[in-house]
Amino acid sequence: MSAETDARTGTHSGTDPGSSRIHNIGYRAYEGQRLGRAYARRSLYSQTLRGAYGLGRSAKSKVLPMILLAVMCLPAAIVVAVAVATDLKSLPMDYTRYAIFTQAVIGLYLAAQAPQSVSRDLRFKSIPLYFSRPIERGDYVLAKFGAMASALLILTGVPLLILYVGSLLASMDFVEQTKGFGQGLVSVTVLSLLFGGLGLVVAALTPRRGFGVAGVIALLTISYGAVSVLQAIASTTDRTDTVQWIGLFSPITLIDGLQTAFLGATSSFPGGAGPSAGVGVVYLLAVLALISGSYAVLMSRYRKVGL
Repeated sequence: MSAETDARTGTHSGTDPGSSRIHNIGYRAYEGQRLGRAYARRSLYSQTLRGAYGLGRSAKSKVLPMILLAVMCLPAAIVVAVAVATDLKSLPMDYTRYAIFTQAVIGLYLAAQAPQSVSRDLRFKSIPLYFSRPIERGDYVLAKFGAMASALLILTGVPLLILYVGSLLASMDFVEQTKGFGQGLVSVTVLSLLFGGLGLVVAALTPRRGFGVAGVIALLTISYGAVSVLQAIASTTDRTDTVQWIGLFSPITLIDGLQTAFLGATSSFPGGAGPSAGVGVVYLLAVLALISGSYAVLMSRYRKVGL
């Protein structure tokens, strides 16, 4: 035993301590720049946003988001082609109406990508690994929330840009089209924040992606279907005031009512009975409460799973 070499210290047992040697096995301290939390947060945001369109992932992962983006843009391209070919003086569809018209596509995209953004981290229990780096719970939630909202803004904003460029090519009134385009962008920005937050909350409740997809679809379709039926019933009984208040209980009708009250949009409510400016304030407060509430729920959720 006294002649054996200690592999860890490089010394011979029983020899003089003064003959000990330290072997250099190649490790050395990191002397580069420490990029910190801000860089980590930006990287997580960028990675999530790219992943929402399959960039940096397999070809199979790109198929669905790219198809849905193309489907979102197709009606806008058709509208522009018709407007240019027939020499129309205004677009046959308002900018603020486009997201309402394509709400089913938006819902499918959100149902597919919200679980993709958060479910894998939960399923593979990688959240504690994120938080072992210079990134905190708030950084993670902010990056995911921002990336999902940005992905939805791209999905809903690109068709509006096609409509706007097409209207200018058709020599339509610049001021009118710019105003309509700006109103449309405000509408889809609020929609992206609202839908992104709600979608992430539902997806973050379960590590199973399939359950997340079903949950997001159920949230959007069931609420919209129930609200539409109740509004139709109220409209047939001449309760036009009730129609406005029922619209508070579905994400898409919240956006519809908000843009009707403040952005000059035409309402999709039965009989066109959109909310007045007074009721619109309630819509605005409800939207802000849901967005901030979604963020708070996500923070609470990741307080538990990040341990």
